[in-house]
Amino acid sequence: MAAPRGYRQPADSPIQQVDTWLGKNGWIIDSILAGLAFLLLGASGILMSPSLTVAQALADGAASIGIPLALAFRRRWPVQSAIAVNALALLHWVVGGSILPVDLLIYASVYSTTVHGPLWARRASVGSALLGAVLVASQEGAAWGGGLTDRATGIAFVGVTIAAPTVIAWALGLLRRSTRARWESLRERAARLEYERDQQAVIAASTERARIAREMHDVVAHSLSIIVAQADGGRYAAASDPQVAVGALKTIGDTARSALADTRRILGVLRGDAVADTAPQPGLGALDELVGAVRESGLAVEVVTWGQPVPLSTAADLAVYRVCQESLTNVLKHAGAPGTVHARVDVAWHPQALVVQIDDDGRGAAAGNDGAGNGLLGMRERIALFSGGLESGPRPGGGWRVKATFPLSAVAAGTMGSWTT
Repeated sequence: MAAPRGYRQPADSPIQQVDTWLGKNGWIIDSILAGLAFLLLGASGILMSPSLTVAQALADGAASIGIPLALAFRRRWPVQSAIAVNALALLHWVVGGSILPVDLLIYASVYSTTVHGPLWARRASVGSALLGAVLVASQEGAAWGGGLTDRATGIAFVGVTIAAPTVIAWALGLLRRSTRARWESLRERAARLEYERDQQAVIAASTERARIAREMHDVVAHSLSIIVAQADGGRYAAASDPQVAVGALKTIGDTARSALADTRRILGVLRGDAVADTAPQPGLGALDELVGAVRESGLAVEVVTWGQPVPLSTAADLAVYRVCQESLTNVLKHAGAPGTVHARVDVAWHPQALVVQIDDDGRGAAAGNDGAGNGLLGMRERIALFSGGLESGPRPGGGWRVKATFPLSAVAAGTMGSWTT
């Protein structure tokens, strides 16, 4: 798998580091080993060859030079290297009928093909080496004197002696291949875990940014809506009733100070300040205070509560409050001029759910749209945390309706108390 940007590969053990280096620079080692193999096995085979004819000398020379040379490419082209080694060994044996020191490199070819080659090549390499062991054993065992039993014993002894190193080389190759596969699996697992950890950090950061954005929107948008409404009303009232204008200015000041305090609290939490405000978050208990502030802006608001209330978790209590706050803010912004619009907040406690419904008799579908839509999105996100639902749209007879449903199984105290905002 591809490592993410900025990913740092975990430190390998010394053996794994050597294995990684060999994987990238193994051709250097193979070239050196091929040269040593020629000097120790190939050259001696040429000098000590019992060749009787030119063809035998050429075949022995080709094998003594070609087999070490083919093994120099055993990592890069394992299949081609194995084919060359077996073909040259078979050629000089068929032509000369003898065994050369360089034939010992067949075991190295079996090992290399098992480590680096595909499955069919591994099987073919082992099979070719075992077939060669049978052919050589048949030739050498037949030369033994004695009866049939003695010759059979000689063939079996020579065959086992030649075949045993083949099986050992094959087993060592399988062990090496499985070790490399295990190391690679560990590397991929470490990379995957690192990537998942980074992704979780990114998701957590995005969630926190979204939470802070919701809080800032709820605080600032609501406060500014009240300030705008009060400023507009105070401006028109200043000429006819200065006392009303003074009251509007007082409301503007109080609202602005409250919004500033909330903003400082949110930014303090964002910065991680130790002196950040730790006052409890608002909830349904602060609904009357919220409605009172909205009424001072000129909007007639009625609150109706029915049913048997149950204690809510802190997060759910805040979510219900924010839904009411955002809905009333939207009424102030879009429903119509203050003093001409009436709103109603229904808090209904059902046996299985808490339903909060905010209705107004304003302009409804004819109301303008600021194009942002962050308030509605924030409400949906808050409600979705509790597996609830949100309905928002024009209501029959005119006006607008926002209806939020919170399952009590998700919002009752003790169900999500560990979730914080």
